[in-house]
Amino acid sequence: MRKPKGGHHHQQMTGSSVKKAAQSVMKTMELILWTAFVSMAQNTLALDMQRIIKDLSFQNLTSVPKGLSSSIEALDLSCNRIQRLAQDDFSAMLNLRFLNVSWNVLEEINPYAFMSTSHLEYLDLSHNKLGNLSRQDYLLFTPKLQFLDLTFNSFSMMTLGDAFSSLKQLQNLGLSAEAIKSEDFRSITDVQLQNLFLQLENLTTYENGSLQSIRSERVCIVVSNSATDEALIADTLSAFNKVELAAINGSQRYLTKFLSLNTSIKATHLYLTNIEMSWLEITNLFNVILQSSIKHLTVYIVTITGHISAQRLNPDSHLQSFNIKKVAVTNFFFFQGDLYHFIINMRVESLTVADTSIIHMTCPDNPSPIKVMDFSNNAFSESVFSTGGTECNKLRELNTLILKGNHVKKLQELSRRLQSMTSLQRLDVSFNLLAYKEEFGECHWPSSIVHMNLSSNNLDKSVFSCLPINTETLDLQNNEIDALPDHILRLDSLTELNLSSNRLLDIPSCHGFTNLQVFLLSDNSIHAPSMSFVDSCPRLREMDVGRNPFMCTCALREFAGLQRRHSIKLLRWPRAYSCRYPEVWSGRLLRDFHLPATSCNAGILAAAMLCPAVVIAVVTVALCKKLDLPWYMRMTWQWTRAKHRGRHPARHPENLQGIHFHAFVSYSQHDADWVKGHLLPSLEESQTLRICQHERNFIPGKTIVENIVRCVERSYRCIFVLSGHFVRSEWCHYELYFAHHQRLLRGSDSVILILLEPLPQYLIPSKFYQLKAMMARRTYLEWPQDNKKRKLFWAHLRAALQAPLPAAPEQTLLP
Repeated sequence: MRKPKGGHHHQQMTGSSVKKAAQSVMKTMELILWTAFVSMAQNTLALDMQRIIKDLSFQNLTSVPKGLSSSIEALDLSCNRIQRLAQDDFSAMLNLRFLNVSWNVLEEINPYAFMSTSHLEYLDLSHNKLGNLSRQDYLLFTPKLQFLDLTFNSFSMMTLGDAFSSLKQLQNLGLSAEAIKSEDFRSITDVQLQNLFLQLENLTTYENGSLQSIRSERVCIVVSNSATDEALIADTLSAFNKVELAAINGSQRYLTKFLSLNTSIKATHLYLTNIEMSWLEITNLFNVILQSSIKHLTVYIVTITGHISAQRLNPDSHLQSFNIKKVAVTNFFFFQGDLYHFIINMRVESLTVADTSIIHMTCPDNPSPIKVMDFSNNAFSESVFSTGGTECNKLRELNTLILKGNHVKKLQELSRRLQSMTSLQRLDVSFNLLAYKEEFGECHWPSSIVHMNLSSNNLDKSVFSCLPINTETLDLQNNEIDALPDHILRLDSLTELNLSSNRLLDIPSCHGFTNLQVFLLSDNSIHAPSMSFVDSCPRLREMDVGRNPFMCTCALREFAGLQRRHSIKLLRWPRAYSCRYPEVWSGRLLRDFHLPATSCNAGILAAAMLCPAVVIAVVTVALCKKLDLPWYMRMTWQWTRAKHRGRHPARHPENLQGIHFHAFVSYSQHDADWVKGHLLPSLEESQTLRICQHERNFIPGKTIVENIVRCVERSYRCIFVLSGHFVRSEWCHYELYFAHHQRLLRGSDSVILILLEPLPQYLIPSKFYQLKAMMARRTYLEWPQDNKKRKLFWAHLRAALQAPLPAAPEQTLLP
């Protein structure tokens, strides 16, 4: 990219590499086009064939193998050296429907070769050496044939034999020859085709009107770029509704010449594939097409040669849609505005510019009629449509805008660029680099947007402060959302929300969008979903919470019965809902997960335990009074305590000399919000506990390692906040190592583990072997998601830190 004087932007493109690629594509255009042409037929057949498929391609075969199973319905013999198909080659294959014998050396096919395969629907005989189209008598035994490819053989004439007239169900036909005459297609005049593919790159003779008798919804022709193209193109455009012309170069102007006459044109859809023209030639062609009766133009794989300069665009147009994909230029530098202005000022209702390397698009000069605009897979940024740094106000008719797969980064800036598009209803900005930062300002979306796709970006929960207020369907899947914020915009119109493939730990409530009907939450980190969302989502009808790591415990029993107790349908139930933890239930479907009521109901469990306990207590009291057991118990207790003190002498105050903190906290920087917002305030609120934190207690000037060792030595205990980020932190590894070493020196239990989120053993790197060992044999505290349980959590933690430390020194950490 280069910016010359005057502020004009020029674009530098790899012209030589693009040209080589285009030439390579042109040489193999027939294969690419035909592959795309037949893929629909193949896929349709494959969907209907859940049957036996035999692949014998690339086997160096010289004939069809004997003894193939009679149950085979699809047989691939492509890319071998088969020269002849004999009468009995397929006699046992009564169920054969798909046969591919392309890329062989076939010269002869026995007229009775397919006598036993009356169900054959797909036959590919392309790239062989068959020599006479009028002698394909084997087709008489294929009445159900829907797809037939005879391209790239040795046919000199296009004359189709009478056998073709028996193919009443034929839909897709591919042919090639060197000469075409008016009577060549007489045998298929009664056959209604969907697609006709004519590979005419080597055409030398064409008789006018030869294609007029063919009945096909669409025709695709690879032209020869010779004099025969003039009559061929004229017949094609006047005989068919949908026409695709491939491999046209700028040296032949028959297409422009015929279209400029604007007479006898039946075609409404024109597809130009793999064309190479100069900028002047292609702009002239587009201007002629705008004035013709053609309503839909699609250009795929186009190479623009020569200098790109400003060209006049015809203001009048009959064209309804213009689609151009995979554009390349051979000129290294050009003024981008000349290209952008020509495209954006087209008077069409639908505009597509996709799969190119352009980085910008300007605003139209005049109010534009464009309603649908697709700029997928380009290199646009959020400054698209900017004109002198202001938003575009000439696209007020625009209804749908697709910016999928570009380089858009700033959500606020994009909203400002689009705020004048008052008719915009559908916006797709998926697969970009979008992020939202509140400090960059507010968002200014047009209020007309109702469908928004922000999937596959870098958005977090703050995005809920930057959304169109009238949004009805919102796609935020594959982002970095871990929760819904407490304060969000009210989206009263929102009916469908997709939060799949994010980082949610629980099902969010519908606070802010109470009219939600469809909630998609698959592929998150939800392991024990709470049911609090049910009351906040009164209109919810469908949910997808599949493919989450469910922890099958008592807390999950109510969710597993969601469909039975509430009118909410779980999509993909039950196959997408299975237990991940504990191991005994791993892989079991939630539908089959059951725990007895006594195990999960506190009241029943208490009653079941209380009655026997009362009986035992009464009997025990009676025995104690009768046998004087209290006296023996007091004696035993005193003896046990004496023994214990002998083995483990209590720590005397002098043993705590040099200890200045009750705890040193080790955590990943990603978990700093939790430490500062929850841990430190809860422990230090009573002012009886002193906590060491690296941000306020590390001594400037000393190395990080020296500071870590110092803090560990001066702390009564070490608290480690465990999470996925912790085990990926190198400094957390050092802190854990020094704390473990200090524990061994003191011979005390000085390490406290707090599990902030589920952390399976297989996620912990091997270098954290000490952490694995401690988690395997020690009890750790889990941070509860339920607010009601957190008081007990803090009580346990504060009790574990209590110790009669010496008075705090004047400085928090002595040097």
